[in-house]
Amino acid sequence: MDRGSKRETPPGPGAGNAAEPAEPGRVPLAVVVVDREGLVSHWSRGARRLFGVPREEAIGRTALDLLPVSGALTEGHDPAPWADDGLGPDLGSSLDGGLSYPAAGRARLAAPGRERADVLWWAYPLVGPGPERLLVLAADAEGLRPGDGTFERIAPGFALHTDFPGAEDLARRLPEILPSMSVGESARIVGQILELGYPVLEFSQNDRVPVTPDWGVARRAERKARRERAARARAAGEPVPEELRDEAEDLEYAAVRERLEFLNEVSGRIGTSLDLSRTIIEVSRAVVPRFTDVAGTYLREQVVAGEGFAEGVPDTTTLWHRVAVEHTDEPGRWDDVVPVGEAMPFPAHTPFFQCMTTGEPVLVPRISEEMGHAIAAQFEKRDIRPLITGRSMLVVPLKARDVVLGFMILLRHPERPVFNDMDRVTGAELAARAGLVLDNARMYTFQENVAETLQDSMLPHIPPRMAGCDIATRYLPGTLLGRVGGDWFDAVKLHGGRTAFVVGDVMGHGLNSAAMMGQLRTAVQTMAGLDLPPAQLLRNLDDLAQRLGDTYLATCLYAVYDPIASELRLANAGHIPPVLVRAEDGRSELLDLPTGAPIGVGGVPFEEVRVRIEPGDRLVMCTDGLVEVRGEDIGVGLATLCESAAHPAASMDAACDTIIRSLNTRGGRKDDVALLMARLNGIEPGDVAEWRLALDAAETGRARAVVREQLHDWGLAELAAPAELLVSELVTNAVRHAHARPVALRLVRGDTLLCEVDDDDHELPTLLSAGPLDDAGRGLRVVSTLAREWGTSRTGAGKTVWFELTLPRRRTPPASHAE
Repeated sequence: MDRGSKRETPPGPGAGNAAEPAEPGRVPLAVVVVDREGLVSHWSRGARRLFGVPREEAIGRTALDLLPVSGALTEGHDPAPWADDGLGPDLGSSLDGGLSYPAAGRARLAAPGRERADVLWWAYPLVGPGPERLLVLAADAEGLRPGDGTFERIAPGFALHTDFPGAEDLARRLPEILPSMSVGESARIVGQILELGYPVLEFSQNDRVPVTPDWGVARRAERKARRERAARARAAGEPVPEELRDEAEDLEYAAVRERLEFLNEVSGRIGTSLDLSRTIIEVSRAVVPRFTDVAGTYLREQVVAGEGFAEGVPDTTTLWHRVAVEHTDEPGRWDDVVPVGEAMPFPAHTPFFQCMTTGEPVLVPRISEEMGHAIAAQFEKRDIRPLITGRSMLVVPLKARDVVLGFMILLRHPERPVFNDMDRVTGAELAARAGLVLDNARMYTFQENVAETLQDSMLPHIPPRMAGCDIATRYLPGTLLGRVGGDWFDAVKLHGGRTAFVVGDVMGHGLNSAAMMGQLRTAVQTMAGLDLPPAQLLRNLDDLAQRLGDTYLATCLYAVYDPIASELRLANAGHIPPVLVRAEDGRSELLDLPTGAPIGVGGVPFEEVRVRIEPGDRLVMCTDGLVEVRGEDIGVGLATLCESAAHPAASMDAACDTIIRSLNTRGGRKDDVALLMARLNGIEPGDVAEWRLALDAAETGRARAVVREQLHDWGLAELAAPAELLVSELVTNAVRHAHARPVALRLVRGDTLLCEVDDDDHELPTLLSAGPLDDAGRGLRVVSTLAREWGTSRTGAGKTVWFELTLPRRRTPPASHAE
C-alpha cells in the first residue's frame, strides 16, 4: 500500500470457504448493512464465512438477533455468538441506533464448529435519502495481528461489496464515510474492488478513521491497568513509578501527535476556494465526526453580506447569522429547531457571549439542565433542550487579525468522552486557522461586491425604445474568481433622431478593469454628444487611453444609426464584428469591417464603414466572452451567433434569450458577456417635414405658420401653440447669427415631436440668467422651461439647436415594423 503501509498475508477467517487468496495487506471483510427498521438488508459472502449464517437466512432478519452482543464471556456460561470485551463502545449500541457517530471495537466470536476468535468491528452510520442506516464491517483479528508489533491501529480501506443495491452511490461517498481517505485514494481502491470483486481491509501506519480499535486484548488491557495505577498513585499523593511515568508520557506524546495530524489534515481540507459559502461548509465538515458530533457556525451579519464592519468588541445587539449546522444525528433533527440562515443576538449570560467578547474558547464539560434551560430561552417557541442537555460543549471563536468574525459551537454526544483542556487547545488552533481562511474569503467577497457594485452602477439603463429603433441588452458576469470584468454596452441619443451604439471590453478582470471601463464609457458618451464621426471618436478614445496609462487595453465597436437616412456608420477597434440580420429574408451576416487595433495601442488609424439599412433589420453587437470558449476556434462561436441571431422571436428580449441559450450552454465560458441588440425600424418619410429659411427676420413668421400647418396635418393641433413659440425663438436666433447659408428647419414625428434648427454659425448658445430689463437670454430660458428636452450640437457646417415635446397621451406612436 502507498504511504508507508506494511503488507502481510494473514490467513482469512473461514479459510475452508475462502474464494480468492488475500493479497498482502488486504483481507476480505464481513459486510453487513442494516436498514432504518433494524433489519439486515445486505449480508456479504465474508459475513457468511465469518458468522456461519447463509445469506438467504440473514436478509430481512433483525440485526440484533443475528449479532447478539449483550452479556459478557464468563466461565460456565454459554456465550452468545458476539460478546464485547467491555472496552469502548459496544456493537449493540450501534445496531439499535444508540450511537450516531462512527465507532469500532473488538468482540469475541463463538461460531458453530469453531473455537472462539477475536473479531474486530467497525460501525458507520449512513446519512442520506436511502433506506440504509448502518454499515457494519468485521474481520478476524487473529489473521491481522502483526508479528513485530509495529502497528497499533488498523482501518477498513473500503467498506462496500459490489453486489448490494446502492453500492455505486456509497462508493461515490466513500470519502464522507471514511473521512481520513482522500478522493484519489478512494478512486484507487474503488478500481481495485471492481477488479477483485470483494471488499478489502487495508492497514497502514499513517491512515486513520474517526475511531479505530487497538490490536489486541492484552496490550489494551495492560495500558488500561497502567493508567489506573498511575491515577490511584496521584490521588493518594504517592510518587508515580518510573515505568508508569514513561507510559503516561508515551500516551501524552501519542495524543499530541494525533492532534497535530488532525490539525494538518483539517488545514488541507479548508480554504480550497475563496468562495465564502463553500469555505463555511468546508470548515463545518472538517470537524464532524472526528472531533465533534455537532458543529454550528455563526458569523457576523456583515461577514455574511461581504461587507466591512467597525472594529470593536461585539455586544448583546450584535446579530449573528447561523450559516452552517453539521451533525451526525438523523437527518432533519436539527433543521426545524436551529435552521440555517437565522440571525439572532446572544445575551450576556451565555457561554457564546463570553466567547465572542473575550475571543477565547469556552469549555462546558456537560451542559446541565439549568444551563440548557438558559440557552433554550433564546429560541422562541422551540425547545432545544433535548438536543443539548447532557452533551459536552466547546465554543471556539473564529478570529482573524484580532477581530472576532464569528464562533463555532461544538457538541459531543453523551456517550463520547467530554471535551478536555487538550481539546480546548486543539479547538482554539482549529478555529484560528479557520478564521484566517474565512477572513480571506470575506475580504475577497467584499472586493468582489465593491467591483460588482461599481460595474452595475456604470452599466446604463437603456430605454427599450429610442428614435426609430427598439433595443434589448443582456449582461452576464464571468464564472471565474475575479469574475468582475470590463465589458460594457451603451446607447447614446444624438441629435437628428440618431442613436449611437457602443460595445466595449477592457482586457482583464477585477476592480481596476471595472474602473477603467467606467472611464472609457464616460468618455464615449461625452464624445458621442459632440457628434464626432465613428472613426474620429475611436481615435480620440485611443489618445485618452494613452494619457491614462499603458496598463490596460480595450476593444470597442462604435456605430451610429440614422433612421431618417436609413444608414449605419461603424468603426472598429479590435472588437469582434457585429451581426446584421436582414428583415427581408431573415439572412444574417457578419459585417466586414476593418478590424483596427485595440484602444490603448496608439498610432493605428481607424476606418469608417457605411451600411445601408432597411426597416426591420436587426443589429447584434456583443463581447468575445459570448462566442469564445477555451480550446475552440472562435469561428465556431461566431457561426453560432449568426445562426441564433437569425432565429425568429416574438420580442427583442426573446431574441436576446435565444442567443444567450445557444451560446451559453456550450460550457467553458469564463469571461463576462455584454450583448446589445437593436431593431432598426427607421422613420417613415411622411413623419419628417423640412424647410429652408432665408436670412430674413420675416422668416420667423413663416416658420411659425408652416409648423402650425404641419402639426394640424399630423393631428397634433394641441402642440401647435408651444411649438410655434419655441420655433420662433430658435429661428430668430439662427437668422440673427447665421452667416451665409439658409437656416434649416425640420420636424420629426416619432415617440416625441422633435424640432431642429440648423445654421452655419459654430458658436453654441448657452443658457443665461436674464434680468427683467435684459434683452438677451430669455429665449433659451423659455425653451428650457417648455420643452421636454433640448440641446445643442456642433456640425460640420455650423451647429444644431433642438428641442422635444411630449406627444398627447391619446396619440399612439407609429407601430414598429414586424420581425
